Amino acid sequence: NELTKFAPTLNPIVLKPGSARKETFAALSSFDVLVISYGLLQSEEENINAKDWATAVLDEAHAIKNTNTKSSKAAMGIKAGFRMALTGTPVQNHLGELWNLFQFCNPGLLGSLQQFTERYVKSDLPEQKVHLKKLISPFILRRTKNKVLSELPPKTEITHNIELSNEELAFYEALRRQAISVIESGGGNAGQQHLLALAEITRLRLACCNPALVNADIVLPSSKLAAFIEIMEELRANSHRALVFSQFIGHLAIVRQSLDQMGVSYQYLDGSTSLPDREKAVKAFQAGKGELFLISLKAGGLGLNLTAADYVIHLDPWWNPAIEDQASDRAHRIGQTRPVTIYRLVAKNTIEEKILNLHATKRDMADSLLEGSDQSSRLSTRELLELLREG
Repeated sequence: NELTKFAPTLNPIVLKPGSARKETFAALSSFDVLVISYGLLQSEEENINAKDWATAVLDEAHAIKNTNTKSSKAAMGIKAGFRMALTGTPVQNHLGELWNLFQFCNPGLLGSLQQFTERYVKSDLPEQKVHLKKLISPFILRRTKNKVLSELPPKTEITHNIELSNEELAFYEALRRQAISVIESGGGNAGQQHLLALAEITRLRLACCNPALVNADIVLPSSKLAAFIEIMEELRANSHRALVFSQFIGHLAIVRQSLDQMGVSYQYLDGSTSLPDREKAVKAFQAGKGELFLISLKAGGLGLNLTAADYVIHLDPWWNPAIEDQASDRAHRIGQTRPVTIYRLVAKNTIEEKILNLHATKRDMADSLLEGSDQSSRLSTRELLELLREG
């Protein structure tokens, strides 16, 4: 749609699964723009790498942030006269991700990954950080939204603290103690222990949302669900529409059940929603159909324009605030004319509060890294255990 609008002399060709892909590649000629998913980039690697392209553009380029993934390896094999990587989150977790983006755009500029790690990640020398900034700054066009979109309406962020019931807290506390015991007594190597810690923390995060997500046999009213319904009814009463995000599809299923019982209209999408159904739901919501749009965080954090909503509700906090911000920006973007309010529902005295505290150090990560300093965000098993302890 955008190519047709802004570059009508170009001919966009969307490569789709199941289409006559060999014939499509054979027929490509001047002024053709091949639009392809990262999934098809992997399966069509041979056909893509056999051609010499004038230009290669990676949109949402953090999809290749990990150097060992199939998407990254396929992208690195592209032969193009000009390369560009576009991303709102150039560094999500650690400085090595920035190295990989530069390895695509300007191979060799930052040396090998091992050299880069030794020189910049492990080094605390200020002059090394200054040197890195000088190296990369000529190749970065950084346009933050507040500079580009001065006409955008204001955005208000509210952390809505939720008091869990005594029964929910007792259930949570039992899970927390069990989690510490399981992790401390669990054998295996460091990698297995780390995965075990993350799995136990996920159980605790689910318990914060609704105890039924951890144990379907336990029937406890969810304080978070009650708080969401209260906010939602107030928004409806004042003719507001909202995007509702959760990273847990099971949590969205419980919310859907409540909305169905109340007769509240909504649109829905998660990772299993097909592309045609996804587009259909977006168009329907933008046209006024549905008071809410329920979206799984990973499926709906990118590539959606949902300015018909002026409220965003995050049902559960995610580790990385940059991902949450991108999801919120589905509503707070070009075309939005009303102030946008963002609610984060956080269960008090739980792992959710501790995750929110981590946001303070992680929110500025990309800024600090692009300024040439590093702060690794990968939490060790010991640090994950500390999150589980009291206090």
